[in-house]
Amino acid sequence: MTAPLQSLVASGTKLWLDSIDPKLVELSKSQGATGATSNPIIVANIVKTGIVDGMIRELRAEGKTPEDVAWTVTNHLVSEAERVFMPVYEATQGNDGFVSFEVDPLLEDLKLGPPHKERVARYIELGKFWSKGHANRMIKVPATPAGIDALEELAAAGVNLNVTLIFSEAQYNKAREAVWKGVQRLKNRDHFKSVYSIFVSRLDVYTEEHVPALGVGQGWVGIVNAKRIWAKNKAFWADKGMKLQQEMIFASTGTKKASDPKWKYVDAFAGSDIETNPPETNEAVAASGRSFTSQIQTRPPKDVLDAIDKHVDFQKLEDFLMADGLKKFADPQKALLELISTK
Repeated sequence: MTAPLQSLVASGTKLWLDSIDPKLVELSKSQGATGATSNPIIVANIVKTGIVDGMIRELRAEGKTPEDVAWTVTNHLVSEAERVFMPVYEATQGNDGFVSFEVDPLLEDLKLGPPHKERVARYIELGKFWSKGHANRMIKVPATPAGIDALEELAAAGVNLNVTLIFSEAQYNKAREAVWKGVQRLKNRDHFKSVYSIFVSRLDVYTEEHVPALGVGQGWVGIVNAKRIWAKNKAFWADKGMKLQQEMIFASTGTKKASDPKWKYVDAFAGSDIETNPPETNEAVAASGRSFTSQIQTRPPKDVLDAIDKHVDFQKLEDFLMADGLKKFADPQKALLELISTK
């Protein structure tokens, strides 16, 4: 393990790789990673390398549709990553070592997606189906109205959950409450794990473009928002008697601004819960020569906090980023299906 990544893990951070590429999974585990996440973009990038061409040819020869092939390939890749991290899952008695599996993003397609009730039912059906028989698999569900409405039933069925596409405290509150309602219906809560993926860098991109009056608060919104939600999550679960930690994932930790150090967000959240870092972010951290210490409790100066509270309308921010996020959510799945069709 390189010294910077070693210090990040030593600070109290669980490091999960934002990829299920087999070579990167093995590398990241050797560097201290204890889990991984997946999405259609990641799967498409793996398909482009050609390493699953044989599987695709066989499935197509059997008459499988591109959609069938996409989910078979995704399931295979996620299962292989689960195998790599299973020793972590066993050593931590189910508190770590997970790999996230994203259910059908096309459910949220703005034009093709089904009505709300059908989406909710489909999330529940798919979540139960894809989690069955996979102890260290998390089902990734977006914090959309339909996704949130599916969470109670999924939690009540004991499905481990990664609630993604969270941009605001309001979204987090709704998602967590739905999960908690489901947890209370479980006869045995000892094996249940939920994580809440709060997106970070996209908030700073948004405020730079849409909130020019923010001033000294520019570049801090993503960090402040995520740390506030982290504190709420800690406080909520503290007295609930859960055996496993119900944690935050600090997602979208790759910087979008060229002038920002590549480890800006990695450093800000060091010390607690989970960071899902893209491979290139881990490479930058490993090459930085830095020693990371716990920063999760630190906050920016009061004038920064005051500027954020005064100028940022988090409901507008959520509305904009969710609309943008849903497009980015569904389009990669379409691209994956198209890619498989051309293979």
